Amino acid sequence: MTRKSKVTLSAQQKLEYAKLMVEEGYTNKQIEEMSGAGKSAVSRWKQQYLSELDGKSPGNVQALTPEQQRIQLLEKQLQRALRDNDILKKATAFFIRDNQNLK
Repeated sequence: MTRKSKVTLSAQQKLEYAKLMVEEGYTNKQIEEMSGAGKSAVSRWKQQYLSELDGKSPGNVQALTPEQQRIQLLEKQLQRALRDNDILKKATAFFIRDNQNLK
């Protein structure tokens, strides 16, 4: 059995294929043929799309729907801001301690 070559699709393309399956009634097999992707990838897109419609954010994969993509972006910005605040707190504590030693 030969292995299919890897197909790289954008999140937008995956979203369109998932919408075709869920909203238009296309079968997984039809999407496999159209996209050139494997069986498991097509099933994963469909499941991810359905879970995103239910409001569940995907773990560590890029979201398909614009709403979930926005949530992922905001979560990443929040984590960066929290990390920056933590660094600033540590730097402030260091300088306060350093100034007290100079007195």
